[in-house]
Amino acid sequence: MVVLGLMSGTSADGVDAVLVRFAGACRRPRWQILASRFTAYPDPVRQELVAVGQGAPRTCAELLDLAEAVTEVQAAAARACDPRGQAELVGCHGQTVWHRPPGDRRRGASWQLLQAPLLAQLLQRPVVHDLRAADLALGGQGAPLVPAADEALIGRTGGWRALLNLGGIANLTLIPPEHGPDRRQPVRGWDCGPANTLLDLAVARFTDGREQVDAGGAWASRGHPDEATLNQWLLEPYFQLSGPKSTGRELFGEADLQRRLDWLEQAARRRGQALEPADALATLTAFSAAVVAQDLSRGPRPVELLVAGGGTRNQCLMDELRRRCRGMAVRPLAELGIGESQREALAFALLAWWHRHRHPGNAPAITGARRAAVLGVQAEPTPEAGG
Repeated sequence: MVVLGLMSGTSADGVDAVLVRFAGACRRPRWQILASRFTAYPDPVRQELVAVGQGAPRTCAELLDLAEAVTEVQAAAARACDPRGQAELVGCHGQTVWHRPPGDRRRGASWQLLQAPLLAQLLQRPVVHDLRAADLALGGQGAPLVPAADEALIGRTGGWRALLNLGGIANLTLIPPEHGPDRRQPVRGWDCGPANTLLDLAVARFTDGREQVDAGGAWASRGHPDEATLNQWLLEPYFQLSGPKSTGRELFGEADLQRRLDWLEQAARRRGQALEPADALATLTAFSAAVVAQDLSRGPRPVELLVAGGGTRNQCLMDELRRRCRGMAVRPLAELGIGESQREALAFALLAWWHRHRHPGNAPAITGARRAAVLGVQAEPTPEAGG
């Protein structure tokens, strides 16, 4: 079956689309990527998504307009990736604007903006969406969902294998070895903390909005990280939690950036200096790598760390990862045939395929759900007149 996967992550920069053919057993399918495409959100849409994702108040009418705009970009991404309409099914994550993990005697909840029936109508294809809700209803975090797909798509090797996604948030998958005493261990996965969210917000602030990213990490590479401050940050409650855990802009957004910049400014003043933007970016970049390294130091030591996501283009961040994750091979996931921007869209295509086959898509050991469940809701198009 040919399936189209659509993913727009915490960075809210646009939609990754992957067209893929699946065959064989659900647990270990054969797969082939047929096409992939990135479609950017228009700047006003991206700015609204970032604002709403940090709690900016909006009217119901404004949220409805934003959901429609997101849906239209998702449809454009689908058409760009699959112009001949080969896909029989579409798996669409939608755009997360708020994620609330369970805790404090409250259920977890997660809100992905999407008008799925409209998307199904625009594409004239069934759309599997709302992929987090079933796990949340079973007491889980609803995230991350990609680790179960990672094992099915990538498989095992001679030792523990780690996969890292450097999107807005850094999230990890740990896949047990193929042989040996740990082979019966479950796949593990969790959100480590910020990858690009704080970096992108800081660049936008330092340039008055003229730039949105530190291209290649060039700016950060000119600075010097404040290791003492960074080590204090690593002691914060979220970074001391073990999985299941998940997060987003709700925790690592504009308010958190302001708190960390205030901290860095105070530290610079104690040294009789002014805080330089390059030093702030160097510290935030090192911080993104350090939260990953700290998490990896607590569990089984992977033999390799495969890295995907937009953060792979930040050479300063990749250098920090290699420096802080000594003893393991740090290399791009692209070496295994999955490009830096394909992994999550590919995973959501697989989740849609699993939904069609009624195969569970979550991993309770990762999300904390009471049991495994088939994920997603399928929206069907209404045939056009004369169809």
